[in-house]
Amino acid sequence: MHFRRVLIGLTLTGFALAIGCGGSGDSGNGGSKDGSAGSAADGGSTGGSSSGGSAAGGSGATGAGGSGATGTGGSGATGTGGSGATGTGVSGATGTGGSGGSGVCHKALCQGHQYKCGDCIDNDGDGKVDMADPDCLGPCDDNESGYDGCISGQNNAPCKADCYFDQDTGSGNDDCYWNHKCDKLEVSPDYPPEGKQCAYNPNTTVSGSSQSCAQLYKKQSTACGNYCGPLTPNGCDCFGCCELPAGSGKYVYLGSTSDDSGKCAMATCDLAHVKDPTKCKPCTPVKGCLNTCLHCELCLGKAKLPADCLPKPPPDGGAGSGGTTGTGGSGTGGSGTGGSGGGCGGQICPPGVQPCGLSCQPPCPSGQYCNTGCCVNVPG
Repeated sequence: MHFRRVLIGLTLTGFALAIGCGGSGDSGNGGSKDGSAGSAADGGSTGGSSSGGSAAGGSGATGAGGSGATGTGGSGATGTGGSGATGTGVSGATGTGGSGGSGVCHKALCQGHQYKCGDCIDNDGDGKVDMADPDCLGPCDDNESGYDGCISGQNNAPCKADCYFDQDTGSGNDDCYWNHKCDKLEVSPDYPPEGKQCAYNPNTTVSGSSQSCAQLYKKQSTACGNYCGPLTPNGCDCFGCCELPAGSGKYVYLGSTSDDSGKCAMATCDLAHVKDPTKCKPCTPVKGCLNTCLHCELCLGKAKLPADCLPKPPPDGGAGSGGTTGTGGSGTGGSGTGGSGGGCGGQICPPGVQPCGLSCQPPCPSGQYCNTGCCVNVPG
């Protein structure tokens, strides 16, 4: 995406240290440093016993008995090597998009209105609230069960389109202009994405704009980019034509309906049906305001980052330390291999913009919401 470039990461590693010590014989050491057998001379002439020390690592061999009648050689106790603690990754390295962090939810208004995707309530009962719900597109969305915004004044004029991700129909506040009659896919027999009433006509006069279909396809205004650009999820153009499944190269219209009426009650497109062209109808993305889905971005329909985007753990991986040498016959401590720390974050955001959407990341502050991995201001 053009707006997001920040890389963060958290790692967690651990280590363990095992220590051994050995007892000494009355006049000699029962076991040798490397765990070999002690000699008779080392056993002690008075029959005193020498005891082997335990060590973390290899085992010391049993020392030979001394000359005393009851003297026994020191034995090197068998020890276990120090193990490097397994470093567990911080939860959320591959987490799904959502509010992240502590789960705190801040209500988000859309142009002064409170809708379902900004009210901090799980309206569809799927256990996911607002922007943690993959069907929510932002606070200007009154539908947690699909991609149609279901706001009465939102994109309800046949064929005509402006910013899909605010709450109104009309380009007065966003300066974005399009018409589905400009879409080359609007041909027989199905006329996607909006039906036969929007049959393709490259000479269409786009209401409110002096530009042709070809001109609007190539370039939307700076004002459109400034207002609607931040609201547009990664993988979509500003008119609700989005690449779904993510990375497939196929684009579908989020406002698809079963009878081409555009009514919320007839809406059919949701995350579960993005591969069904009868429910999520094909569309041509408008290049002039297309927010492409980059490799290391969270995007609509893509809530997990590729492994090569995640922060790398420290070079040593948290290696464990072996046992020390004990007096009186210790084994050599084994070196444990530490577990690699897990990574968190890694998505691209604009400079100075807070990343969000993974469970290890804090929620967006009040007045912002998490739009495909980055905190953006709620629309005013």
